[in-house]
Amino acid sequence: MTTLNSTPRADGFHMPAEWATQSQTWMVWPERPDNWRLGGKPAQAAHVAVAKAIARFEPVTVGVSAAQYDNARAQLDLPNIRLVELSSDDAWVRDTGPTFVIDDYGNVRGVDWGFNAWGGFDGGLYFPWNRDDQVARKILEIERSPRYRTEGFVLEGGSIHVDGEGTLITTEECLLNRNRNPHLSREAIEQVLREQLAVEKVIWLPDGLYNDETDGHVDNFCCYVRPGEVLLAWTDDAQNPNYPRCQAALKVLESSLDAKGRSFIVHKMPIPGPLFATEEECAGVDRVAGTQERDPSVRLAGSYVNFLIVNGGIIAPSFDDPLDEVAQGILQKLFPEHEVVMVPGRELLLGGGNIHCLTQQQPLGKRG
Repeated sequence: MTTLNSTPRADGFHMPAEWATQSQTWMVWPERPDNWRLGGKPAQAAHVAVAKAIARFEPVTVGVSAAQYDNARAQLDLPNIRLVELSSDDAWVRDTGPTFVIDDYGNVRGVDWGFNAWGGFDGGLYFPWNRDDQVARKILEIERSPRYRTEGFVLEGGSIHVDGEGTLITTEECLLNRNRNPHLSREAIEQVLREQLAVEKVIWLPDGLYNDETDGHVDNFCCYVRPGEVLLAWTDDAQNPNYPRCQAALKVLESSLDAKGRSFIVHKMPIPGPLFATEEECAGVDRVAGTQERDPSVRLAGSYVNFLIVNGGIIAPSFDDPLDEVAQGILQKLFPEHEVVMVPGRELLLGGGNIHCLTQQQPLGKRG
């Protein structure tokens, strides 16, 4: 595998929007017993449902440990789902996998960001994370894709969304957090984003969703649906802890222009819940020093914004909530050319994220 010393921007590469044609989606098999309850078995069933939903639209590759290979193969029994042996620390391939970039000739490369388990020793979710930091490199090796490594710069894929036309949306809560890149200013971080993703404009929302253990990843809060249009998690309830966060984000979006000089059209997506883990669900998670404990009193950061766009489909979480049907209707209206498939997301949420966090799309490029 080639590790390049240049940057994607210098080489004519950029990060495409999620709706660009994809060659496949990557996932990683969940098994970590101090994050997923009951040895990961309920989460594995939920993971299978997501993988099979995506596989209706495009190929899926699932990285799985040697110990879990036979179990995963037996459950992922579709010809469109490929398994590769891939050791990792947990299943969040959005954050540990590469951010794929393409050029005008259809070539595909990948950016391998530094990873520190969402905060390292200052609020990170587990230790060690060295195998997770290898995931992007391993995926690029499998795909024979050249690699850009941002040594000394930490970033998770869930903390950014792009429109493919020069604009990136993120949150100050995450990217300016002292536990990511404390040695860099906002301007310096923006410059890294410009070089690695070839964006021109960074839109900074103040915060992400309340109690999001990733320090407010934007992919759980606000996403692009097409250039110039975003979908924002929303509540009209002033007593909801998300209310000031939603208001602050809307204010930024309404007062910003994107890289093309467009004002934002903001669509609103209701926030489900409030959702909480039960005592029984929390009791099923192993307690390990250095790993965040699960607590039934902590409000879960459930969000319908945490969906994945695939070729012809939208794969979105449901929560057995009255708003599930409303969310599906909103997504269908926003993506009339796509089929919206709702997949149960509670077990994924109990582990700290959802469908978008657990997937990483690989663009097709123009020549495949």
